[in-house]
Parts: sequence; C-alpha cells; structure tokens
Amino acid sequence: QLQLVESGGGLVQPGGPLSLPCAYSGFTLDYYAIGWFRQAPGQEREGISCISRNGGRTNYQNSVKGRFTISRDSAKNAVYLQMNSLTPEDTAVYYCAAASAYCISNIVQRTYTYWGQGTQVTVSS
Repeated sequence: QLQLVESGGGLVQPGGPLSLPCAYSGFTLDYYAIGWFRQAPGQEREGISCISRNGGRTNYQNSVKGRFTISRDSAKNAVYLQMNSLTPEDTAVYYCAAASAYCISNIVQRTYTYWGQGTQVTVSS
C-alpha cells in the first residue's frame, strides 16, 4: 500500500527555517515524482515544488523559489522540503504527494494520485 506521511510542522518565527520530511512507503521513487503543496486558510491548495522520478529535475513556484529546496534520500525513503526565510504568508498546511508523471513547472493537484495527511506550518512572532 502506497503511503506518504509528512512531519516537521510547527510554529516558526518570521525569517526562520523549517524542514519538512515526507516519509514514503509502498513504492520506489524510480517511478514517481514527488510534489509539495500547501493550503492556506480560505485558499485553494497550490503546488509549490516537485522533484522528478530520477531526482534530476526540480521545479519551484515563484513565491518560494530561492527560499525552498526539495531533495530526496532514497536510502531513508524520504523527501524533504527545506524552507528558509519564512514569512507569515507561508503559513499553511503542507502536503506531499506522489505522481506517476513528470515533474513540470506547472505543479497541479490533478497530476498527483497519492497524498499525505498534511502538516501545519505557522509563521508568526
């Protein structure tokens, strides 16, 4: 059974860093791209980053480009989202998801089949 579990969320001060692990099981990254999404209160879920099946390509939404980094560790069955220079606008529930598709610049929900339950990130002083 394919599963994804996010962790690492919490309260962080503006300007601070936070790393979100996404632990996966039941599949190998050789066949799935992994995406990170977030949903702020009252807003639609948006795709912010993805990493390709072979790990060679990454994409970022403009609002996080240069601040967030996606990476993966197949040995640990995990994908990470390192977030730096956080602002209150980054407050949201963060989700990881898997897709048997390509990681492209337009990161859309409908491409992704399997989802984690989400982890809350709150940026506030």
